[in-house]
Amino acid sequence: MAGVSAFLDDVLIAQGSREAVTRRIEDRYSASDFSQIRVFDDVTGRVTDLDYFEAAARSAPEEKPAEPPRGRGRPKLGVVAREITLLPRQWEWLATQPGGASATIRRLIDESRKRRAATLTAAEAREGVHRFMTEMAGDRPGYEDALRALYRSDIEGVRAIADTWPEDIRRYLNRLLDRDVA
Repeated sequence: MAGVSAFLDDVLIAQGSREAVTRRIEDRYSASDFSQIRVFDDVTGRVTDLDYFEAAARSAPEEKPAEPPRGRGRPKLGVVAREITLLPRQWEWLATQPGGASATIRRLIDESRKRRAATLTAAEAREGVHRFMTEMAGDRPGYEDALRALYRSDIEGVRAIADTWPEDIRRYLNRLLDRDVA
């Protein structure tokens, strides 16, 4: 489960990458509905914002601004040149890596981010469930009992209490609970 999930009231209306969910919402809903849509990061359970005006920017004719003098790096790719400080042995190791120091550092960061996203601790997974439940079910019957069950690691108890909640909320909650939250 990676990406985001969007709810309008109690109904799951879109799920997938940020870009795909943004496009689906822009295509199906008016701008006046955007403030009613709640979008959740599928990994952290946090409410997140989407840039609903991306599509307008993509479809508008692009004006070419005057290009500033070219500096270091690759600004068209979003590369930002900054200084880092390493020990001599670290610079020596980087020098032996294919692609050079910058490419190696970028690759190491990307690999670390992927590993981190794929391996939530039980506490992080539980916090994600807590965030989602608070946002979508905080005023529903049994919410406090479900939260207590969650922190007792009584996952089946949480599922039983959530059985009375709307189907899409219950289904998404169960997906979050299927991660290792115990």
